[in-house]
Amino acid sequence: MRLKGKTALVLGAVKGIGKGIALSLAKAGVNVAATWHDWPESLAALEEDLAAAGAPHLIQRIDLADTSAVAALILSATSRFGRLDILINNIERGGWPIVHGRYTREQWDLEMATTLRAKQWVYEAALPHLKKSGDGVVINFSSIAGIVGRSGPASLLFNEGYAAASRGTGLLTETWARLGAPEVRVNEIVLGVVDTRHGRDTRGWGLLSAAEKQAIRDHTLLGRTGRVDDVVRAVNFILRDAPFMTGSSLRIDGGYVLGGDRVGEMPSGVV
Repeated sequence: MRLKGKTALVLGAVKGIGKGIALSLAKAGVNVAATWHDWPESLAALEEDLAAAGAPHLIQRIDLADTSAVAALILSATSRFGRLDILINNIERGGWPIVHGRYTREQWDLEMATTLRAKQWVYEAALPHLKKSGDGVVINFSSIAGIVGRSGPASLLFNEGYAAASRGTGLLTETWARLGAPEVRVNEIVLGVVDTRHGRDTRGWGLLSAAEKQAIRDHTLLGRTGRVDDVVRAVNFILRDAPFMTGSSLRIDGGYVLGGDRVGEMPSGVV
């Protein structure tokens, strides 16, 4: 995909991964429609940084748990820019056991509404415009929580509700790839522990002990947590360099899912 002149809708763009993606696209000449809901203290910086990037942009506040607001969001973006080519489905609640404890029913429902249901409603509203583009791309974000669940060193990070919603995102990705083809490619980025997502720049990370943080690093083959630029590079790969890739999941986790166990020395054998 040639990015210049395209239009992207980036959900959850006020900071962290969403902001990193929005700025990267804007610097590549993409019209960016960016959404935000929480963290109002970060809004001014987003406005300033997008303006500095030089591409036309639109910033809109929306509670994506409110499905009735989605149609107006898509209309706003397409009316402003005349097209929609890219959907960055970057929205989740990401409940932490160490922060929230055991989920109440209300917390569970909010997780599902935010991490899973909102993606569905935005995709459905965006799909006609993405198909009209003829070269549309959707990137869903999920978590390795959908693979490892509440287990091992990550048991303090990933609530069962979040894990279930993340696994559900993978199913949506495969279904949407069928629905979107051949005009729209739909892929998923499955994140491990990233600085702004269950990592060091989050409130929950600060609640972990030094030993608990180190256990997560030790369990990760590359020995560190991810950075926003690690994720942005993966997004750019899918957009620019993977025209034959759809319905796929790209795991960016530093090898966490494989675990910290190393391969032992080859024994000499007995024959």
